[in-house]
Amino acid sequence: MMNGIIENVRLLGPMFASAWLLTIVSVLWRPQRFLNSLLLMFALLVSLFFLTGFFPEGARVNALMAIFLLVMLALFLVPVLLILNGIHMIRQESLSPAHVLSLALGIFVGVGEIAAAVYVFDLSGYISLSGADLWLMLILFTVFYFSFLVLSFVVYTLFFRILPHRMDFDYVIIHGCGLADGERMTPLLTRRVDRAIEVYQKCRVKPLLIPSGGRGADEKLSEAEAMTAYLLSRGIPEDHILPEDRSATTKENLINSKAIIDGREGRKRIALVSSSYHIYRCLLLARSLTLRYTGIGSKVAPYYWPSAIIREFIAVFLTRRFLIWSLIGYLLFIGPILFGLMQ
Repeated sequence: MMNGIIENVRLLGPMFASAWLLTIVSVLWRPQRFLNSLLLMFALLVSLFFLTGFFPEGARVNALMAIFLLVMLALFLVPVLLILNGIHMIRQESLSPAHVLSLALGIFVGVGEIAAAVYVFDLSGYISLSGADLWLMLILFTVFYFSFLVLSFVVYTLFFRILPHRMDFDYVIIHGCGLADGERMTPLLTRRVDRAIEVYQKCRVKPLLIPSGGRGADEKLSEAEAMTAYLLSRGIPEDHILPEDRSATTKENLINSKAIIDGREGRKRIALVSSSYHIYRCLLLARSLTLRYTGIGSKVAPYYWPSAIIREFIAVFLTRRFLIWSLIGYLLFIGPILFGLMQ
């Protein structure tokens, strides 16, 4: 057994140490990058395989199968979210191709993940690595890769709220998200504003708050007006509020808020406050506008979360930068299978 442990440390030890070192360095360097979530999941996966090397040889195979099952159960969260999102959209809005797509994709991914588990556990008994099976593996690897990306995004949004922040800001931009009945703040928007107030109160030198959001066609007042009234009711001085009431999108929130900030003197250290699932896209857009920013996420109600996280992931996935890097990673991931298919 001791020889097996020594061999495990020799083979996987460097990968185990490198994975965690890279993850820690990346988190310390730029703590709000999505890459950190991918690195963390990879480091955890390597750690699990590394730990199996300390099991007795007879139990090692069972330990590996248990790890695989644990990973697949985690990945199964993805089709569950897709299916819940599809059901929610159909119930709340209408039966349309766009709304059915999430439900259909969830079923497809779920079936693919179950098929992958069956394949690995060899429950079918007749699968062999023939040319036809390489096509099956391509489908299974594609499902796995997509699920891994979505799960990484879920982990990112969950851990984003607990990241420590140095509360030293000059401006806090609060992203609007629509009003109930055209005039009342929704629970989602209220949580965003409450989070901004929490940041405001923790700053030694009080920052200026920028509630950002225009007036929709079906709204009686702008989101900025509603947020301003709420801030005043919570004791925030009026001269500490700079409403931005012309924007209709996340990008316009940032562009118009930046114009307000650029028109003022002094230091410009900025916090972007939005729902935790939405903050990554805010950071991507802020980076393109060369804002000096820190993203701070607010809580999201459990019933709203599945639908919101899937829609936000799709929006992020379709951005050029994210799409290009995802495709590069996918090609590297399935490279051996493609090589086999070309033989």
